[in-house]
Amino acid sequence: MKVRIGIDVGGTFTDAVAIDNDTYALIGAVKTPTTHTAKEGVAAGIVQVLHKVMEQYHIAPEDVTFIAHGTTQATNALLEGDVAKVGVVTLGQGLQGAKSKGDTTIGNIELAPGKYLKSDNVYVDTAAADIDAAIRTALETLKKQDCTSFVAAEAFSVDDPARENRTVELCKDMGLPGTATNDISKLYGLKIRTRTAVVNASIMPKMLEAATMTDQSIKAAGIESPLMVMRCDGGVMTVDEVRNRPILTILSGPAAGVAGALMYEKLTDGLFFEVGGTSTDISCVKDGKVMIRYAEVGGHKTYLNSLDVRTVGIGGGSMVEIKNGKAVDTGPRSAHIAGLDYEVYTPAEKIVEPKLASVRPMETDPEYACIECANGVRVALTMAGAANLAGYVHPEDYAYGNTEAARKAWQPLADNMGCTVEEAAKKVLAFAAAKNSKVAAQLMKDYEMDPKHTVFVGGGGGAAAVVPHLAETMGHKSRIAKNAPVISTIGVALAMVRDMVERSVTNPTDADIISVRREAEQKAIQNGAAPGTIEVSVEVDTQRNIIRAIAVGATEMRSKDRMKQKLTEDRLLEIAAENLGADKAKLRFAAKNGSMWAVQYEKNEKKLFGLVKKTTHPLRLIDEEGIIRLQKNNAWVRQTTVGSWEKDLHWILEELTEYNDGGTNLPNVYLVLGKRIIDLSGMQKGEQIASLGNVELAGFAQTEPLILAATKRVDA
Repeated sequence: MKVRIGIDVGGTFTDAVAIDNDTYALIGAVKTPTTHTAKEGVAAGIVQVLHKVMEQYHIAPEDVTFIAHGTTQATNALLEGDVAKVGVVTLGQGLQGAKSKGDTTIGNIELAPGKYLKSDNVYVDTAAADIDAAIRTALETLKKQDCTSFVAAEAFSVDDPARENRTVELCKDMGLPGTATNDISKLYGLKIRTRTAVVNASIMPKMLEAATMTDQSIKAAGIESPLMVMRCDGGVMTVDEVRNRPILTILSGPAAGVAGALMYEKLTDGLFFEVGGTSTDISCVKDGKVMIRYAEVGGHKTYLNSLDVRTVGIGGGSMVEIKNGKAVDTGPRSAHIAGLDYEVYTPAEKIVEPKLASVRPMETDPEYACIECANGVRVALTMAGAANLAGYVHPEDYAYGNTEAARKAWQPLADNMGCTVEEAAKKVLAFAAAKNSKVAAQLMKDYEMDPKHTVFVGGGGGAAAVVPHLAETMGHKSRIAKNAPVISTIGVALAMVRDMVERSVTNPTDADIISVRREAEQKAIQNGAAPGTIEVSVEVDTQRNIIRAIAVGATEMRSKDRMKQKLTEDRLLEIAAENLGADKAKLRFAAKNGSMWAVQYEKNEKKLFGLVKKTTHPLRLIDEEGIIRLQKNNAWVRQTTVGSWEKDLHWILEELTEYNDGGTNLPNVYLVLGKRIIDLSGMQKGEQIASLGNVELAGFAQTEPLILAATKRVDA
């Protein structure tokens, strides 16, 4: 049996899981304390947990086909200000050079109170007779100013990177870690590009050391599969890439949980809640894709694309704030910050003659409820206890506890509030839901999610304490992810290679778009993706003149069919009908290609007292496993082939293109080849759609069946 191993380095524990490479079933999980103080740092814990999972589940080195780890090291380094001082070598000449020096003088970035990322800058005139000598002198000057990591920055280096790249080569010759801004981002905007490169350089020395130690240890264990590392956008990359761009590992913890939800839970449209003891990380998945945004460091924007995660100070251990002996709020302090045990995980016989008391974990905190017993036992009243008492946590959930103990502990608070224990618990849950729902609603609004089809999925040990009640409050369907306590570690084990290229191009041609697409594909291959598994989506942002290509691929040559038995078409219609809230008899297959089915029906809506009738054709694209891969409120669908798709595309463009004062609005176009959804939306010309589509279809038989779907921009 071939095995995938995922390792997740947390603040307290380092977890490892072993996954069956063929079925993706969980073989087993182990954990060990994170080794912050070891000579080798967290790398020591990674090696320990690796040996532990292999020994416990009898896994031979040659059976490990994939191994990856997620790490909080880069995030923690920035949070704690444990970073190197960075020297910036600014390259330029004339007036443009003078402006560049101003744009690349980053100064000090405050990472935490009293903790700074410091940088100095030296200007090199590129008109110098011996440019290499001038760069070496600049590096020596910066070294004397205590800089230990370096950045090469030049205006328009995204178009001509030669001098930046040469500076990095000279850094290597001198044994210095160096970064070129063009290697971090292909976007114009020297100031933000340099700032992003400075953040990257500041964590390079620490990450280089850890990556090398971990990589050597994996090889010493006899594992030939290359070590991969989790990125902040939900993909993985090679250790070599970590050495060059460690910044990509920032916020990789939350990204791992979503990666697990996407592949393990097959989430199409939903919010994913990773619930710990203190907080909940909320992220958004739309059309099976995790939503990404530019990260900020020290309040400053960067060109780092990371998971859009919103954190709320509500977790399974959140305590109950009280005033005059009554509950008035929930969180943000948690039981472990107060040094107290949870009431719901305490044996009932230890709760003896409980009395309500209060505690202030920090000097400036309000009063939080705790229980003092006659035998000296002190416990906190928590979200986990409230959820257990209110019936939202079930025996199969990780957060399930002793309701008898919780009932005894909560009785004094309930008496003070003049209500039952269950009513007191529900009031506390409502306080928490008010905080989470505000953030969840904003996230859905930001990404124009349809609340009717947005599922709440809970992961993490505290998932059942938060998600079911929140979903009920907001009127959403919900479920707890399978193996929720280790969903992040599973996400690491199942992660795909992902890379993105963004390039600033004004009025892009077909050749520009195809070039950026190929660059993204090549980067994914360099990061370990098998060429035959790579899917690339391309977006054109006309407002900011940016072409963005995202390449995602698997790390093994073959794709796996995890279904033992494919669903019947009748069953697929049932699933689509349930999702649409429509009569199954009204549904039809508008197109199919053997792996995917386009299900539609005619939906009539009456408005203005029945005088105006609106007719739409909702689309659900569903695969053979019954997973809905694409949802549209109103779509046009054509059954076509590789040989005739351009003719059908021409018809769709004629029908759906809209012309107005702001210009021409082409429809969003999707090509479905097998299980691949080729997203051609966002293009500005019909020729671009055709060119990019033909690149994706190159090499396939002319008779290969395709589904062609499109929406107007306003109906998307």
